[in-house]
Amino acid sequence: MLKAAVRSLATGGPGAVSASKIAREIGATWGAVKYQFGDNDGLWAAVLHYTAERRAEMLTFTDTAAPLHQRVASIIDTLYAGLTSPDSRAIENLRAALPRDHTELEQLYPRTAAELASWGHGWLRTCQNAFADLGVAPDRVEEIAALIPGAMRGINSERQLGTYSDLDKARRGLTNAIVAYLEDSGRPAVRRSPDPDQQR
Repeated sequence: MLKAAVRSLATGGPGAVSASKIAREIGATWGAVKYQFGDNDGLWAAVLHYTAERRAEMLTFTDTAAPLHQRVASIIDTLYAGLTSPDSRAIENLRAALPRDHTELEQLYPRTAAELASWGHGWLRTCQNAFADLGVAPDRVEEIAALIPGAMRGINSERQLGTYSDLDKARRGLTNAIVAYLEDSGRPAVRRSPDPDQQR
């Protein structure tokens, strides 16, 4: 059922975000879906959890000898490749159909909202683990963890719409900017001489 749900959601066609449509596509009854997941909220939460587990396998970094630049590039390249996968398309279409307001989302789809929130925590842990042994300032890791998903969706949007920009250069630029920012966090603060104009 979860595989069928991902396939249906990934199409983005009319009614793609429909539990009853998904049930029809796999030859199941709505009663069978309810038995497995409870309701729409339970189904969407299960889909998010299912895809999160698959994504976690892709973003597991075990090469502790890799330098900072290689680790950042690996994250960027992995996300760039994964954003065209059925899982990613399914999640984007599902999110587009859900309420934007957190309060409304939590009221109507509490289990789905909880799963989306756990994604954020899991992604932050992934970034923290990726740079844990490099002495990077924790607040900067949190900042780039918040930045990367949106930046990558923007680059992927350019890929989907068609562009004259060189997206390989865009990814390298993003990688280099993140590396420079993280490297700078481990350097001692530069003491500046007082500005004479400010002392007057």
